[in-house]
Amino acid sequence: MTKQQANWSPYDNNGGSCVAIAGADYCVIAADTRMSTGYSILTREYSKICKLADKSVMASSGFQADVKALQKHLAARHLIYQHQHNKQMSCPAMAQLLSNTLYYKRFFPYYAFNVLGGLDSEGKGCVYTYDAVGSYERVGYSAQGSGSTLIMPFLDNQLKSPSPLLLPAQDAVTPLSELEAVDLVKTVFASATERDIYTGDKLEIVILNADGIRHEYMELRKD
Repeated sequence: MTKQQANWSPYDNNGGSCVAIAGADYCVIAADTRMSTGYSILTREYSKICKLADKSVMASSGFQADVKALQKHLAARHLIYQHQHNKQMSCPAMAQLLSNTLYYKRFFPYYAFNVLGGLDSEGKGCVYTYDAVGSYERVGYSAQGSGSTLIMPFLDNQLKSPSPLLLPAQDAVTPLSELEAVDLVKTVFASATERDIYTGDKLEIVILNADGIRHEYMELRKD
C-alpha cells in the first residue's frame, strides 16, 4: 500500500486584484469584488477595500481570512493610537504600522498582499505597496493580487514612473487628473477581467481627496 501524504494547508488564495494610484491632491484605490477558491466562486459581492482612517484606505488580496484578521488588528491598534494621541493616524504612520504588523508575523505570515492609499500631511496622494512579510515602498501607483501581472505592465506603460535610482529623487505622484486616473483604473480592470479568471463581477473604486471619500462602482464580466 502506498503511503499517502497529508496535504492540508493553513492558507488558501481567494484571488482578486487591487490597484492604487496617487495624484497631486487625490488617491484612487480600487479592487474587484469576486472571491474564489480554485475554480469555484464563493461570492461575487466581497469588498477587498477597508477604510483604516479618514485618510488611509487599504485594499488586500490573498487569503481573505488572514486579511480580515489583519484588518481587525490594525483597527484595534488605531483605536489605541487615537486614545493616546487624541488624533487619527496619518497615512505614512499607518503604512509603517502595517509594515511592522506584517513583519511581526513573518514566521507564520498573514497571506495578504496589500496596497495602502491615502493622503499625506501635505494633502498629496500616497500609495504604499507591500509583500506578505512587511517589506514596503512608497510609489506613485501599484497593483496586487491575481491580476497584478497583467495590470502592472499596463500601468508602467501609461504612467512611466521615474526610477527610484534617479538623483535627485523624483516625485512619485502621477501626472493624471482625478478623472483620468479613475478612467484608467476602469480600463485596466476591464482588460484584466478578460484574461484572469479570479478577477471579475464588479469593480469598487474609492477616491480620497480634500473633500473626503467617495465610492464608485462598475460592473465587470461575470464568467
